[in-house]
Amino acid sequence: MTDATAGAVPASKDAKPGQMVAADGRPLKESLNRALRLQKMRALMLIAPLLLFVLLTFIAPIADMLFRSVQNGIVSETLPRATAGLSDWDATTGDLPDESVYEGLYYDLFIAAERKLHTRLGSRLNYEMTGMSSLFRQSGRSLDDIGDVYFDQFKDLDKNWDEAEPWAALMGDADWLQEMQAWKKADGEMPEFELADGMEKLLPRTAETYAAFAVFAQVDEGKSLLKEEPWVLVHTALYQDLMAKDVSGYSGPQAEMLKAADAAVSGFESVTFKDGMNAIDDDWLSHTVWQTIKTYSPEFTNGYFLNAVDMQKTPDGPEFRSENQRIYGLLFKRTMFMSLMITGSCILLGYPVAWLLANLPMRTANLLMILVLLPFWTSLLVRTSAWKVMLQQQGVINDVLVWLGLVNDADRLVMINNQFGTIVAMTHILLPFMILPLYSVMQTIPPSYLRAAKSLGATNWTAFWRVYFPQSVPGIGAGSILVFILSIGYYITPEIVGGTTGTFISNRIAYHISSSLNWGLAAALGTILLAVVLGLYWAYDKIVGIDNVKLG
Repeated sequence: MTDATAGAVPASKDAKPGQMVAADGRPLKESLNRALRLQKMRALMLIAPLLLFVLLTFIAPIADMLFRSVQNGIVSETLPRATAGLSDWDATTGDLPDESVYEGLYYDLFIAAERKLHTRLGSRLNYEMTGMSSLFRQSGRSLDDIGDVYFDQFKDLDKNWDEAEPWAALMGDADWLQEMQAWKKADGEMPEFELADGMEKLLPRTAETYAAFAVFAQVDEGKSLLKEEPWVLVHTALYQDLMAKDVSGYSGPQAEMLKAADAAVSGFESVTFKDGMNAIDDDWLSHTVWQTIKTYSPEFTNGYFLNAVDMQKTPDGPEFRSENQRIYGLLFKRTMFMSLMITGSCILLGYPVAWLLANLPMRTANLLMILVLLPFWTSLLVRTSAWKVMLQQQGVINDVLVWLGLVNDADRLVMINNQFGTIVAMTHILLPFMILPLYSVMQTIPPSYLRAAKSLGATNWTAFWRVYFPQSVPGIGAGSILVFILSIGYYITPEIVGGTTGTFISNRIAYHISSSLNWGLAAALGTILLAVVLGLYWAYDKIVGIDNVKLG
């Protein structure tokens, strides 16, 4: 046996006769694929932190914005019984919902008020109909008026109906009650409430409302059911159950007290839920109120998007708002127009500066580049405020024009709190984003091209327009995309110097996020703005070609 034969690695069983194998005996193709997979895995591990960062800070917020623009679960989640009843109600007839819907509203609103959720619902519906917020707030404070009618009569019949322990003994499971009686704060978390067997059949409404009360008392407030008296809502539910159910066969805890109440409830004074809600606020007899609740009861809605384009939902379908309420279409048009104006002014001002920097000696160009970069070292707020001082009627520019005699002191120019002020201030702020891409592209254009054109008889203008300018177009494209996308989303500068005619759609988005808290509408406006930008980007790619955009 030779040394070469002794040192050879035997081929693996997967290798076919005559097939090339690697040093480890595997088929060469399999070994190469394995090496490539390992290489890709290592590369993926290297960029994994960046991918995770992009996912959490860019993709996730956009996805959340898209979801919020259609999310509408607060109405059905807060008023589940009422919205279920409204599903069979025809909002086009002009008739009010029936008594069962008012009953569901009372139960839903009472529980929501105890959990402090009714004000959130009122704020949501107030976006669609003015006055809903105060209606829900006022109703939440006065719901006890209906329950007190029954609570007082049960209490007069037997004082135990106003005590916590008799209720716990009646409604709770015997084992749970025993554990609860033995529980002390030192033991930690209190035993979770368990409903007595058969109570859901015997007293269905009472069992449901007492269970809701038990969860609220134990979880939200951390109170013992042996010491906390139930809501007056539970007494209302008990009255309804005793009027509808036969409890004569019940023999469990508090049987005598329950049977005595059963015998007496037929003589109780009562009130319809419709009359009770009307006594709280007569707006509950408004057809428009119920129409609004029904319209926005689905879990998902297109209402935010309709509002974002100056439309609204109605029983007959979407329709445009009145002329004096259409604001978002105007803001979108203004934002597009002013962003294009700012981009154009940046091109006109930035192109000569970039050409000068690209054709000066390097030492001089570097010194001038400091002036271009200087705005980046100054706060955005300071630069914007400086323009407010410069452009106001008693500002520096107007004073100079008056001093030169170009403008009368009584006819000073209005250059602030309008579109002109916004365009001037934002052009100054975004100009470096145009100059830098232009400069980087112009640096790569050989000066010999212009000299060659002139030597062939071209004039200075012809040499520039036919030879130099086409080569600088990629820089114009890169700078225009940067400036346009940045300007379309600005809101600080327009807010300070724009006044009522120079604000952008981004100012309304910021307002709804920070002030009105209408995040759904803000998300819809942001989604539309994103779609417009992507549409313009697609059109730019089709007309100019995104591959032609270069940074040098």
